[in-house]
Amino acid sequence: MNVSFWRSTALAALLATGSVHAAGYLNPVVDTSAQGGAGGQLRPFVSITPVYQGSADLDRGGDFSVRGIILRGGAAYSLGGANSVGVTLNYDYLDYSFSSPSSLGLRPPWGIVQRYGFTLPLSFDVGDGWSVQAAPSVDWFRENGASSSDSIIWGALVSGTKRFDDGNRLGLGVGVYDRIDTTAVFPFLIVDWRLGDRWRVINPVPSGPAGPAGLELDYQFDGGWTAGVGAAWRVYRFRLSDTGLTPNGIGEERGAPIFLRVTRKFNEQMALHLYGGVVVAGKLRLENSSGGLLREDDFDPAALFGATFIGRF
Repeated sequence: MNVSFWRSTALAALLATGSVHAAGYLNPVVDTSAQGGAGGQLRPFVSITPVYQGSADLDRGGDFSVRGIILRGGAAYSLGGANSVGVTLNYDYLDYSFSSPSSLGLRPPWGIVQRYGFTLPLSFDVGDGWSVQAAPSVDWFRENGASSSDSIIWGALVSGTKRFDDGNRLGLGVGVYDRIDTTAVFPFLIVDWRLGDRWRVINPVPSGPAGPAGLELDYQFDGGWTAGVGAAWRVYRFRLSDTGLTPNGIGEERGAPIFLRVTRKFNEQMALHLYGGVVVAGKLRLENSSGGLLREDDFDPAALFGATFIGRF
């Protein structure tokens, strides 16, 4: 089983399914499975996330930092109850800055990396509080100058969610993806569970800088403010330029963001999430065009900052 592709694919698909809708939160996608209601409603959404990962030393020499932006947009169409269809457009822009030389080579191993694609979320009510979701997706994840045909990632997430009478929800799912030079199969957990009037355990905001693959303890204040502390697992894996240090190779960054989030919910349509944290257990990998390992190195804890604005219309 290969779970290293979680960040680059599950982010878009969990975002599209609208799996978690915590109090004080706003998911970009309307959670029709939680809200129910009449069909025929089209609900557009957008989210914008600037992100900065501070300079981190590589264990065997050199350092790097990352800055970028994560954009999501689309619409969900309610068919009534927990039944819905939708589309999510995904775009990530990541600008890596390496010192030269470093443990990954005499020149920077990669520079600007972009991801773009779409997800088609589907949700269906199957009775007794249960709903099933499917989210097929296609993405391209590549450094500038890399071949688009060698950067395609496609697959789907399938999940089932149980909504209890008290509003709590739990779900399980599995993702299967044909990614760059390998196939990834992984399970995932959906959580939205109240521990009291103000406390709950949830998955992180899908479009945030940490990604959705983790857990967060959330507290709701008065006046539209919430705060949370959590941890996630995040991986970027992408095709490299055919004229770079490793022509048509594969780059990868992985790590575990630990973060504090403060959220201001302005109304039922708009919210702003502010993040501060650190990425630990970080590793960079450089592979050849066939996925064979060339170099890898651990990196020291790196500061992580971001802000996510979410709007529904």
